[in-house]
Amino acid sequence: MTQPPPPKQHIAQTLLTRAHPPETAETLFTERIKQKPLYLRPTSPTASDNRTRRRHHRLRKKEYFLRKQRPKPLSAKEKRASGIYELGEGEAKYEVFRGLNALWVRYMQDVLDLRSDGSTGAGGGMVTALSHGSKLVSADFHGAEIEVVRSGCAGRVGMRGIVVRDTKFTFVVVTEKDEVKTIPKEQTIIRFRVPLPKPATDADADADADTEMREDEQKQSEAKELVFEIHGNQFQNRAVDRAHKKFKWRNVEYL
Repeated sequence: MTQPPPPKQHIAQTLLTRAHPPETAETLFTERIKQKPLYLRPTSPTASDNRTRRRHHRLRKKEYFLRKQRPKPLSAKEKRASGIYELGEGEAKYEVFRGLNALWVRYMQDVLDLRSDGSTGAGGGMVTALSHGSKLVSADFHGAEIEVVRSGCAGRVGMRGIVVRDTKFTFVVVTEKDEVKTIPKEQTIIRFRVPLPKPATDADADADADTEMREDEQKQSEAKELVFEIHGNQFQNRAVDRAHKKFKWRNVEYL
């Protein structure tokens, strides 16, 4: 009965036996060759793996560009859904917006370049529709206190309040009764007032007669104001669009 042949020795073990003693060769072969992990190259990726890799690369590229871009502005539908233009119960107060009206009065005095005597600072002329019509059309009316003089709907006549929102076709105002009202611009004549600037007083005057005279002049100047009436049909634009719009005369057919 023939015996099986002895197991073939590993070539690395044979080479180590030639260079080192048997014990050292056995230790080196066990620690550095036999027990050393063998790293194999992964197999070729399949079609699904390639698709997944391309998808991840595309998503990372999109995420990078979105991070560098500015946020997209909200659409009109998203703004209405978020309620960004709605006033809360504690916000729709007439007293709250009186400060805004005071700022608007100073803004209009600067726009029209008014003086205390009612003239303008540019050429000393008076304020007329021909000379200042383009300025009134392009002005911003957020904070103006307006009053409906004539309208296609008789129920809106006499409505008065401070403008809190100036849209393309409407004025949204807060009345003295803390109510939010919407005034359409179409076929509506709107009146607003711009007080004249207060005259400069002399700080060195100390006589009683001069003091009384200045008080009387101040009272008279406070009573002076410019009254404007605008046709809503000529203001059917957003406030930001009216700033660059040229004034044109139009026929008023509804009067």
